[in-house]
Amino acid sequence: MYVGRDLSALSMEPKSSWRDKELGYFHYALSQSAPYLNAEGVTMLREINEEIKHRGGLEHPEATWTSGTHTVTD
Repeated sequence: MYVGRDLSALSMEPKSSWRDKELGYFHYALSQSAPYLNAEGVTMLREINEEIKHRGGLEHPEATWTSGTHTVTD
């Protein structure tokens, strides 16, 4: 389960200040509901995608003893 700031709180901040878990969670949530989003929702999803690309993605290049190959978003 996601524990963190809700979308109304995050919408007041630039995407560059969002944590990776927040980007990952809302990317997943908005992607799942993409066919039903209005123009504002589609714009938010596009901005989240751009921020994830700007950061170089959310996945780790290789697994380690303490983490897998991708970020887990509840």
